[in-house]
Amino acid sequence: MKGMILIMDGLGDRPLKELNNMTPLQAANTPNMDKIAEKGINGLMDSIKPGIIPGSDTAHISILGYDLYEVYTGRGPFEASGVGFDVLPGDIAFRCNFSTADENKIITDRRAGRIRDGTKEIVEILNDMVIEGYEDVKIIFKESTGHRAVLVLRAEGEKELSDAVSDVDPKKEGKPPKKVVAIDETVEAKRTADILNKLVNKSYEMIKNHPVNQKREKKGEPPANIIIPRGAGAVPEVEPLNDKYNVKSACIPETGLIMGIGRFAGMDIIEIEGATGGVDTNLDNIVDVIVDHAKGDKYDFLLINIDGADEAGHDGNSKEKLEFIEKVDKIVIEKLANLEDCYIILTADHSTPVSFMDHTADPVPIAIIGPEIRVDDVNKFNEIEAHKGGLCRIRGSDVMDILMDLMNNSTKFGA
Repeated sequence: MKGMILIMDGLGDRPLKELNNMTPLQAANTPNMDKIAEKGINGLMDSIKPGIIPGSDTAHISILGYDLYEVYTGRGPFEASGVGFDVLPGDIAFRCNFSTADENKIITDRRAGRIRDGTKEIVEILNDMVIEGYEDVKIIFKESTGHRAVLVLRAEGEKELSDAVSDVDPKKEGKPPKKVVAIDETVEAKRTADILNKLVNKSYEMIKNHPVNQKREKKGEPPANIIIPRGAGAVPEVEPLNDKYNVKSACIPETGLIMGIGRFAGMDIIEIEGATGGVDTNLDNIVDVIVDHAKGDKYDFLLINIDGADEAGHDGNSKEKLEFIEKVDKIVIEKLANLEDCYIILTADHSTPVSFMDHTADPVPIAIIGPEIRVDDVNKFNEIEAHKGGLCRIRGSDVMDILMDLMNNSTKFGA
């Protein structure tokens, strides 16, 4: 049997007044998601555990069945791997935003208007960066999708670096970048923090007048004129998923982060033309790739991530989130709901409520369809109806074990 987990990033939400006190998922017209709920078994899922706010990284790692306290060092290494960067032992990696700052270095747009083009050219300039006093540290930038990028610091001398440093991201517009501080007392952490503080200031000086930004400003678009690093992490050791579960696996991601998680897990990565990680992503290409591989013989497990609902949640745009959910239902879920000889898990990695514009610990709906599923009485796929289902309330770390058992790919515990 084949199995797949389709994660709609940031799908969960909270009731909104403008939607008659419904969530965007409740208010959306989703006949195909509802068909999955009606044909399957439903429940609520805490991707880590109740009350713990997940990142997209920690949520996906948990859903894949890994112990977060063993393999998670920070988001940076996964982002770096996702964009094809070969991180090495001793490297410290960060995820970054191309952001917009005014002349006083106050952040006016954390995502530089969700820039889509020109970041490669900006990175070419940034990769000439050398920090005075730290000439023995190699600074490497690499663009990812949209406003995202990665940064790798590599010590080329005898002095080492540390991932025990705080983030630069102020989290809200109208504030300056946060000053990076060491979060332990080591010389390496203090050294790394000093490098980052100087790096942020230098990035502004190097790219504020870049031709890409001059063109954006002429068009009234926010320039990508400063780099905001966060999510520091050293290189982790991860058991290959294929060995862990005795499967042939592939990851169909939209963003560098999920691509990186798949790479660290030893999964094959299937990249999709036109996948942006936003509401403008090419869903037709995504579903065609999913169906082709679901019907093929190369893989028996697929992990799929579709990211647009999360983007709309972070932007506080309920209309955009609702419309994207409906679009996924019509283009993607309609085809998947009719696949045979395949177990499909439909869920989210976390909630990104429009009212909060960030992740919360609210549990997300989960539904499973496939042969011989114990069908319950739920016939709507949303956060409110899901609790009535036969799965009850589970954790992300339960998902792979449940799927492997359904696929007859588990071994007995005991005699």
